[in-house]
Amino acid sequence: MADDPNKQDGRDRSKVAGDQDYEVQYFAKANGVTPQQARELIETYGNDRETLEREAKKMRA
Repeated sequence: MADDPNKQDGRDRSKVAGDQDYEVQYFAKANGVTPQQARELIETYGNDRETLEREAKKMRA
C-alpha cells in the first residue's frame, strides 16, 4: 500500500539543521564543500537552504 499523502512530518526541507552532524555532512557533500566550510556558511548566513547553496556555489568558484 502506498504512503498516505495526507500525513506530513514536521521537517522543514528549506532549512539545514546545523546542529545535526549528518545533515551538515550531507549538505557539504551535495554542495562540494567541506563540513567545516558548511558550518561556517551556516554560522554566517543562517540555515536557509537556498541561501546556503548559493553561497556554497560562490565558495567553490
